[in-house]
Amino acid sequence: MAKQSAGILLFRKRTGTEVFLIHPGGPFFAKKDLGSWSVPKGEYSEEDPLMAAKREFREETGFDILGNFVPLLPIKQKGGKVVVAWAVEGDIDAEAVVSNTFEIIWPPHSGKIQTFPEVDKAGWFSMDLAREKINQAQISFLDQLEVLLA
Repeated sequence: MAKQSAGILLFRKRTGTEVFLIHPGGPFFAKKDLGSWSVPKGEYSEEDPLMAAKREFREETGFDILGNFVPLLPIKQKGGKVVVAWAVEGDIDAEAVVSNTFEIIWPPHSGKIQTFPEVDKAGWFSMDLAREKINQAQISFLDQLEVLLA
């Protein structure tokens, strides 16, 4: 069975609609920008998907989100992972994001274990800029949000 992730597309209305995206931490994404950002999300199995999305949002940002969660149609990423997500209106301070961490051997084959944040930065983006920053498979979430808000 393909891996499953659940996430939250947080949005706010300013001069236009802005969406909240995260950038993965660690050495693999350190020098990558366009196409590397994502909705806060994470894997789940037996857990209720919306509860998993809320848990992952908290783990990756340090914030709890409340509101009217509107389900979006799932997407399939390049590696086969299926991502389900919910849109919800809200506002958090992207500069105050604090995520959990993970450990890997780095550099490879060095035997040295290093700790990295799961999320190294977060930000609010206009819909146009978000389309450039977000993982290409997740653009569908932005399209769906625009339809919901029209």
